Amino acid sequence: MTQSANNGAPQTSSMTLTGSAAIVAPVQSFPNGIPGNALVVLPLSKPTDELVEKLQQGPLVVTQEQMWSLLGFNGPPVQVQDDQGRPIAIGLEDLLSGLEKHWQEAPDDLNRARIFAHELLKHSRFEKAETVLAKIVAKGGLVGDDWLALGVTQMQLNKLDKAESTLKGAQNIMKTNPYPSLHLAKLYKQKGDEATQRTMTLRAIEIEPNAVDAWGYLFFQIREKDGEETAIAEIEKLASSEKNKGRAAPFIAIQGFYAEQEESRDKAIRWAKRAVEVNGNDPLALLCLSALYGQSGQLDEVIRLLQPHEAKMARDVRLAHNYFEALFQSRQIDKVTKLLNALAGSSDKEVKQFAIERSRAVAQFLQQQQQQLAQAAQQASSNVSPPAPTGLARKN
Repeated sequence: MTQSANNGAPQTSSMTLTGSAAIVAPVQSFPNGIPGNALVVLPLSKPTDELVEKLQQGPLVVTQEQMWSLLGFNGPPVQVQDDQGRPIAIGLEDLLSGLEKHWQEAPDDLNRARIFAHELLKHSRFEKAETVLAKIVAKGGLVGDDWLALGVTQMQLNKLDKAESTLKGAQNIMKTNPYPSLHLAKLYKQKGDEATQRTMTLRAIEIEPNAVDAWGYLFFQIREKDGEETAIAEIEKLASSEKNKGRAAPFIAIQGFYAEQEESRDKAIRWAKRAVEVNGNDPLALLCLSALYGQSGQLDEVIRLLQPHEAKMARDVRLAHNYFEALFQSRQIDKVTKLLNALAGSSDKEVKQFAIERSRAVAQFLQQQQQQLAQAAQQASSNVSPPAPTGLARKN
């Protein structure tokens, strides 16, 4: 890094930066261009006098927390969108206080309260979230999602008796939703009631046999108590029942336990293959297996797996992403172009945006390739020696 000496000339420093640190400096400190690893931060409000004074002295090294404070952020920065949908950063405390004020301006507007509660939960402000959610439940009546959120929050606060009552209320309201039962299973684990924990997990699977989370939690609790082989045997037995036959969810759940670690990725691939064999049209099964192939560098397998399912990609951006990456990394540009053209006509907003963004990236890549080829050709021509003279010699 360089620092500005008193006379304004740059001065080399031997300081080595480690940890979470950043350099705050005015643009003119980089006469040769912004470094590639730089993050450009533009304060929305006027910089403080303290920051202006320090920048006049030249670049300074600050921690991330100090940087956000100098830029006027109240609390750590979080990303939100402005009224035109553009991403901006705002201090967490400012965001929360703004959302609370917005709600208090219309206290009967439960949607405002729900947005506030969502952000509180997102940033682990559970005590405040419980207060807000309790008011929503009291005013909102029988809205199951509100009851479920309140029960989960009470679990986070270790208020297990209150959480049990609230989650049972959610269970009565959301009779076709597996998650109240699943969270009750986790609550009974905290209470040490293994029998009811098992009952509630099986109830969640009974309600929604395709609930991967419920199958995963069942596998987890059996493996924790009786070991891996017993857990696999019981999951396979339940998966083979008449109601669950032909469902990929049990095997997707098992692969998830092996997918996180590189040393067990082969096991994960075997179970993901099993899921696809059971139901080759399940988008989540295709997604898991293609992701595992991609992580292990088997791009040809990704393409072979997903190519028959291009139609699904118009509705599922995750499959589109995996297929695009495999084609692009394999430099099958013709197929990439055909795929993106098809996705651009999707009625799914997320898929359409994906196609637009990736089309720009591909165009930029091709332009760079052309520039590199032109530079290589120019360099090659400049390195060629001029031909030797071929004129006839004359006699003196």
